[in-house]
Amino acid sequence: MANYDIVIIGGAIVGASTAYFLRKDGFSGSIALVERDPQFTHSATTLSAASIRQQFSIPENIRLSQFTLGLFRRLKEEFGADADIGFREGGYLILAGAEGLPILEANHRAQVAEGADIVLEDAAALTRRFSWLSGEEIAAGAYGLSGEGWFDAHAYLTLFRKALRTMNVDLITASVTGIARDGNRVTGVTLDNGETLAAGTIVNAAGPNAGKVAALAGIALPVEPRKRTVFVFESRDRFDDMPLTVDPSGVWWRPEGSVYITGGAEVEDGEQAADPADFEPEWGLFENEIWPVLATRVPAFEAIKMTRAWAGHYDYNTLDQNAVIGPHPEVKNFLFANGFSGHGLQQAPAVGKALAELVLHGGYRSIDCSAFGYERVAEGRAFRELNVI
Repeated sequence: MANYDIVIIGGAIVGASTAYFLRKDGFSGSIALVERDPQFTHSATTLSAASIRQQFSIPENIRLSQFTLGLFRRLKEEFGADADIGFREGGYLILAGAEGLPILEANHRAQVAEGADIVLEDAAALTRRFSWLSGEEIAAGAYGLSGEGWFDAHAYLTLFRKALRTMNVDLITASVTGIARDGNRVTGVTLDNGETLAAGTIVNAAGPNAGKVAALAGIALPVEPRKRTVFVFESRDRFDDMPLTVDPSGVWWRPEGSVYITGGAEVEDGEQAADPADFEPEWGLFENEIWPVLATRVPAFEAIKMTRAWAGHYDYNTLDQNAVIGPHPEVKNFLFANGFSGHGLQQAPAVGKALAELVLHGGYRSIDCSAFGYERVAEGRAFRELNVI
């Protein structure tokens, strides 16, 4: 049986970031990073829309994404002269009708208070700014002038994984099938190949599978996989100034090279957990739900052609669609980095840094993540993010 000071379950962006910052910040103990899908074929990291924004309703979420933005700004300094994730700072444009305007305004105040470069404009100003936009039934929109955009998720993950190969981290390909627990301590994991790893600390970074991983330790975690489909479409018209735009209906779209991608038509009320093996796109959503919104909001999109689609799974927190970060209050050597509900890719480096600080210093130093603690889950007390996309 191998012995490790820390075993991280899940080797995609959250787990890789945690291992990276542990080593970078001086942790000298042994680390195992366990990943069942080393090609990341079905990973939430690589199947996401790969975007970053400051437009959240909760200051803590804004700060997490701002940490990652800072990393993007110093990418070559951090990972070397060849580091490139194709970050396109195209901004987010989040639209609201009359009913959603008070929330949009409150969110904007929170963002500005955190130093985010976001402007709030009425429909008339927005249609002057963006000639392709229809202001029909739009009261206002919040637009990120800087610090928001999209990037290459595969390249982003590869930077961390490549760095780990030089940082004395054992990268193990396996599924975790059991977690041993002795009273209020977890003591190790069992792998699907029959091996066991003793562990001083276990980090749950298992993405959409995080609820099942926690259950292996006898811990309830309200995180489950939810399927989201992303469609690719072509249009005769190109709009180089188009940000990632979010309609009040929840439908979103953005440029992607010579084409566009879109999604966001799933109805969350009454939605069930996804079959972990189901990655078939929900084809009917495009014609029935998405295309009518696109054609209304961008008249030039009335004549478009959907060419392909893919589906991925969110690690969806059913309590409040917000992250769970930090130690279990009783099983203190079991750490959570889960339930991001669609914004984990952009917040992973900040969370990895926060967990590294917990391990090394016994508390948060860069960003206080206490509000994301498991205590609220145990109490059934929602810490709700209002701007979930």
